Amino acid sequence: MKKRTDFLPYSTQQISDEDIKTVIETLKSPYLTTGPKVSEFEKVVADYVGATYAVAFSNGTAALHAACYAAGITQGDEVITTPITFAASANCVRYMGGEVIFADIDEETYNLDPKEVEKKITSKTKAIIPVDFTGQPVDIDAFMEIGKKHNIVIIEDGAHSLGASYKKRKVGATADMTMFSFHPVKPITTGEGGMIVTNNRTYYEKLCLFRGHGITQTAYAKEQGDWYYEMTDLGYNYRMTDIQAALGISQMNRLDEFIEKRQELANLYTEKINQLPTLKAPNQLADTKSGWHLYSVQLDEVALGKTRKEVFEDLRNANIGVHVHYIPVYWHPYYQELGYKKGICPKAEQWYERALTLPLHPQMNEADVDFVLSYFK
Repeated sequence: MKKRTDFLPYSTQQISDEDIKTVIETLKSPYLTTGPKVSEFEKVVADYVGATYAVAFSNGTAALHAACYAAGITQGDEVITTPITFAASANCVRYMGGEVIFADIDEETYNLDPKEVEKKITSKTKAIIPVDFTGQPVDIDAFMEIGKKHNIVIIEDGAHSLGASYKKRKVGATADMTMFSFHPVKPITTGEGGMIVTNNRTYYEKLCLFRGHGITQTAYAKEQGDWYYEMTDLGYNYRMTDIQAALGISQMNRLDEFIEKRQELANLYTEKINQLPTLKAPNQLADTKSGWHLYSVQLDEVALGKTRKEVFEDLRNANIGVHVHYIPVYWHPYYQELGYKKGICPKAEQWYERALTLPLHPQMNEADVDFVLSYFK
């Protein structure tokens, strides 16, 4: 295969002159850490997705940790999630002392299967964390129905899906809490950053408390004077800076443009892959609009005559930044040492063995798509 002169990453940030200008203006302002830009950014995202409240955090993992705190997860509680995700979706439960229960995926969408989740619910189940894998929204109505039936909190991991929609509702408008990530390869970036959106006032207050050391202005503190504050719970320093928020506000102005470009590229991939015997294109759940954070295909090693490892290395040597998302979480040594065994989610494991992520980001064009797929013809 011919080698590209430049490296084509699987995803990358897109920073404009306006983004840079906005950040510089903040750098010249009185506020660098948490200030007015953070509140402005929270409102912009909440309004965009149709949520009542939003709380910004230093990163997406911190936001998930806070959501588990707000949900009241503690030692002895069980939380169900998917194994096909970044480890943070499960780790956040462990941070609170809870036990992670992995349920299998739907073979068509690769998302957590509500029917498989139902099988795993016990009297100890406190929450479910479905993940919008690759940017495709989960069947959130089904999960909310399960949550209502069993009195379980639904925390949607929307790290991949800001800008995506489910039944004409933006991701973030429905779940008890939804997390967004602003890592550089995500739909928009703040460098590092995360956010929880919610319609629940109690969750909102707990999220705010948790990200700021557990410090708040109690009634007693107000009586003492402006200088006085009280730490009422053990929180963390998970605050976002105004510098990050300024970049996020500017990026939000182009989110729809980014999503439209990703969808255009995904459609090109799918149209062309459907004519190839060597690859299987991903499917979308009906009535959803994916954010296409990732474009993950299934390889047919027999038709290719090569193993996935060989394909991966060939493409990387050609300067094509393919990747694999993700190793089943319970395969990691940490979870193996906790007693999780391979084989507990057979559909997820079978999917992983054939998975490959192809490059997809707004700076690409049709020629890039054709170059990537030329290897598979």
